[in-house]
Amino acid sequence: MPRRRSPSSSSSTAPRNRTPQPVRVRRRTFGDFVKAFLAFVALLALLVGVPFALAVTAGWPFPETFEPMEWLKQDISVGTFLSILTFVVWLAWAQFTACVLVEMKAALSGVGVPGRVPGAGPSQLLARQLVAAVLLVGATAASFTPGLSQLGQSLDGNQRPTVAAAQQTPGLFAQQQEQASGAAAALAEQASHAEAAASTGARQQGDTKFYRIQPPEGRHHDSLWEISERHLGDGRRYKEIFELNKDRTQPDGSKLSEASLIRPGWIMEMPGDARGGELVEMPDEAPELSPEARQQIRDYDRTGDHAQGGGGGAAEVSVPEQRPAPDEAGGQEHAAPARETSTFGLPEALLTAPLLAAGLLGALGHRRRQALWQSAFAGIGGRRGMEPPTPTGDAQDVQDALLVGADPEGVRLLDRSLRGLAASLAAESRPLPTVYAAWLTKGDLHLQLAQPSGKPPAPWQLGQDETLWMLAKDDAGRYEDADTAAPFPGLVSLGTMDDSRLLLNLEAVPGIVSLSGSETDRAAVFASVAAELATNGWSDRMTITLVGFGEDLTPLAPSRLRHLDGIEALIETMEAETRQRRGALGAAGHDSVLTGRTGPAQHTRWAPHLVLLAAEPSAEDAVTLAELAADASRLGIGYLVGTGDGELPGAAWEMEITAEGKLLAPLLGLELDAQLLPAAQQRAVVELFFDADPERGPDGPGDTPPFLVDVSEQGRPAVYARLVGPYEIIGLDTPDGERSALLHEALALLLLHREGVHPRVLSSALWPRGVTDDVREALIERLRAWLGTDPDGTPRLGADATGRLTLAKSVVSDLDVLRSLYHEATQGRGVDSRAVRGRLLTDALVLVRGPLLADRPEGRYRWLGHEIVDAQLPLLVADTGLALSEFHMEKDRAEKAIEALNAALRTASSDERLWNELLRATHALGDPARLTALAADLLGRSGARGLPPRTEALLDELLPTWRDDAALAG
Repeated sequence: MPRRRSPSSSSSTAPRNRTPQPVRVRRRTFGDFVKAFLAFVALLALLVGVPFALAVTAGWPFPETFEPMEWLKQDISVGTFLSILTFVVWLAWAQFTACVLVEMKAALSGVGVPGRVPGAGPSQLLARQLVAAVLLVGATAASFTPGLSQLGQSLDGNQRPTVAAAQQTPGLFAQQQEQASGAAAALAEQASHAEAAASTGARQQGDTKFYRIQPPEGRHHDSLWEISERHLGDGRRYKEIFELNKDRTQPDGSKLSEASLIRPGWIMEMPGDARGGELVEMPDEAPELSPEARQQIRDYDRTGDHAQGGGGGAAEVSVPEQRPAPDEAGGQEHAAPARETSTFGLPEALLTAPLLAAGLLGALGHRRRQALWQSAFAGIGGRRGMEPPTPTGDAQDVQDALLVGADPEGVRLLDRSLRGLAASLAAESRPLPTVYAAWLTKGDLHLQLAQPSGKPPAPWQLGQDETLWMLAKDDAGRYEDADTAAPFPGLVSLGTMDDSRLLLNLEAVPGIVSLSGSETDRAAVFASVAAELATNGWSDRMTITLVGFGEDLTPLAPSRLRHLDGIEALIETMEAETRQRRGALGAAGHDSVLTGRTGPAQHTRWAPHLVLLAAEPSAEDAVTLAELAADASRLGIGYLVGTGDGELPGAAWEMEITAEGKLLAPLLGLELDAQLLPAAQQRAVVELFFDADPERGPDGPGDTPPFLVDVSEQGRPAVYARLVGPYEIIGLDTPDGERSALLHEALALLLLHREGVHPRVLSSALWPRGVTDDVREALIERLRAWLGTDPDGTPRLGADATGRLTLAKSVVSDLDVLRSLYHEATQGRGVDSRAVRGRLLTDALVLVRGPLLADRPEGRYRWLGHEIVDAQLPLLVADTGLALSEFHMEKDRAEKAIEALNAALRTASSDERLWNELLRATHALGDPARLTALAADLLGRSGARGLPPRTEALLDELLPTWRDDAALAG
């Protein structure tokens, strides 16, 4: 796709105009005339030369007499075969002629997409290209086949007009957007209203003008911006044209709903002060138009506001009507999720990035679990403790923002949908299509393909164009986990337009993607892209090479991310890898990595390599990178390169990030709210991951719980909640009504976070789809009233200096007591007193009645998926059981030790340490039969995976015959 460059400023000292600049229509060159002449000669040869040659050499295809019975009795000779072949050639010529007539009619009328001639796919495509070439130099051409950057057709059914922007492949991004002061913006807005009023007045005087959307010239497509600049003198007045024509029915039956979605042959009513030779003042005054076109303009004129008695709309582009969700169609009370309006100081960048937040939150939870498990099996000298460090300051705000903004369900649906599509195509022996971009709208997924790839497998559907595949949210929910490689791991969020989120497939870009803008703004985009690629849930293996990043992002994903010192090292690395991948593809017989991903080696080969170069390269280095990226999309390599002025040699796609956080694509009319990760949040995210690094060693935080309970008789709490096992509350009356479940869930969340819970974290946990501020505040007040006050009048539900909700020390859970008892036994009074240690450990193990919140209702407490308490509790119970077992074994009380270990195994059944100690305690009884039975039970529990190596080694020592016994039993 050819590059577009914004006109350079005439003066280096003049303020830069960042208003979206239109691309000038390319003038017809001598090459265009040569192409048109050759196309004309080809059409003449095919339409006239072929039938003339057939008539001279083979004659008319039909026989002189019609005697079918006689024909059947004749022998099949060479002449008969040649006659049949001649008839087939005549039939093909007739079909091609019909295609040419259909394409000529559509092109000359300038209205609608050409009709399809049955069974004439390749023939009609050839006819379309030849007709387009012939008419390229003509002024009357009005409808060519849309190219990659204009694929729009009418929107109906369940298509969202906003997502129809996905039909315009993001193959080109311009470099400029409006940057004006507040006063200038206000003046421009006033001028816009004045001009709109003037155009309305002119209309009332009968000075109505129309414009027909022109066909693409070369690879350029008309846009409202350019129309406004040509005929109104200011591209920013495109909104006036949009408002005059919004939601009016076009000749092809569709409507203008987005300023970026216009099609050849559409009619635009223009403001009264519009000027220019291409305008049509009134249909009767346009003799050069066909009668059909004049009638279409008359019909369109009747649909205006003056004909309907309506007024003008708002100046801003309106959000199209969305397809109602199943529970919305029936008029349910929760027709649409109500979102909170206040952020309480949380970083907005992460609150509005659900996929990025979900990836970071999932990776952070995995890292913390790794640290816990490594701590459990690293021995006493390497223990980091049961509790991860409690973040503070910016890190705490970022963690809360991740909890509020994350959409793990959306990530799960996206991952399953893409893998399910890949599995279905593999089952049909079909290759993966090249996907340029994806749009997510209310859970519906739209894939923009590089080229038509046939009918998608069910439940996917064709969109309004053969290059758009669509999957509804309800259909995506039917997918289960598929054992196939991630097909499009290079998809990454760029931003949103209205309710639609755009994901660009960096791996599929045919060349370099450039990002212009200030260094700070570019860095925020690069950090967001890198963080999401490193932690997203819809990819498998991946290599992400970072160059020119100020902050080391390696802690986010050490196995994926790598930093290089400079561009020289990058070029050397990528030259070697490009050669290697080209050779590997050739040796494997694949034409691209996509065909390799659906083959037998899908899980081990063809992982993408994405290069993020934040530093601006020199002109020489940029040329070298462009050469490397020439066939990068085929090799599974993607490049995103930063540039200050937008002039990057060899860039295939161009984007610009503005100081206002907008990601611009003026040619498509896209003005995305960019997804960013600013420097402060970037540092806080890295801090969270660094603190959770399992490799930090024993110099990390200790294992002191964040909240210790007075375990003496004097420390009896006012409110006691039992969470370990079935949920019970002692000391409070059970609330009446439907709000009881919400209050119990809110209290459980607060009990598990004694450091405090942000109000937005609380509300997002209880209402994942969103809730209004007043509903959240009402719940908090009910919770405060339910918990009551301490004897001194202090509310048991308070708030700290940051506004986070906290519980008074008089509100305690059994998990708090369990932690405190274990801490006191191993680091407090139990260290110096054996009797106290045994009593404390025994009391602690008695508290364990089962898993956490064992009887929680289905569909609630989903926020537990973000917590690590499900990993902490089994480890805490196992540590308690092991400590009590050791306590008894010191006095050779093996039965007591076995009793303690079995009690711990009811909650931590998969802890290898408990089983190993159980084997040692059973062996100490001196009963080989009992030890053999335990070994058989343990072997049966291990299943196909077998016993862990350390358990096998222990059995070899304690029961050398266990392998023979297992073989006999098997």
